[in-house]
Amino acid sequence: MNQTDQQFNQAIAQCRDIFLKKTKDYGTAWRVLRTISVVDQIFIKALRIRNLQELETQKVQDDIPSEFMGIVNYAVIGLIQLELNDAMVEELPLERVEKLYAHAVGMARQTMQDKNHDYGEAWREMSQESFADLILMKLMRIRQILNNEGKTLISEGIDANYVDIVNYAVFALILIAEGKH
Repeated sequence: MNQTDQQFNQAIAQCRDIFLKKTKDYGTAWRVLRTISVVDQIFIKALRIRNLQELETQKVQDDIPSEFMGIVNYAVIGLIQLELNDAMVEELPLERVEKLYAHAVGMARQTMQDKNHDYGEAWREMSQESFADLILMKLMRIRQILNNEGKTLISEGIDANYVDIVNYAVFALILIAEGKH
């Protein structure tokens, strides 16, 4: 396993740990979220990161890495909701949540590996600001797809945008852990 795969797995393990602990605390209340609600939750977190980057001060305890972890987890929720194809009030067993989480992260990991092959890990030279901006752009794309009733002419769908959001947030977490941001 190469360094990037190990770092990806470490970042995801932190996110997964938080996700599963919150699932134990709150159950799967997130099942009621529709796509636009998931997008709005990620949007709030990405905007907060952007504000913290510009202000360089904060009044709420959660730091930038915590917000990127939240983005990962909400994007995973988005992928799970798309897979289940029905936002409803439903409590899922923890074992099923773990499998759904692993499946969503597996899609993101495979995409990351494929793109790293083609792009040569160009993300390692990117700024944290770019990751926040790219996440916001992906959210705007999802909103437009929703306005188009889920249809695209030549573009990737909502799922691909969520996958990219997971990967951008993980890349930011990796670079933060390396002390580059």
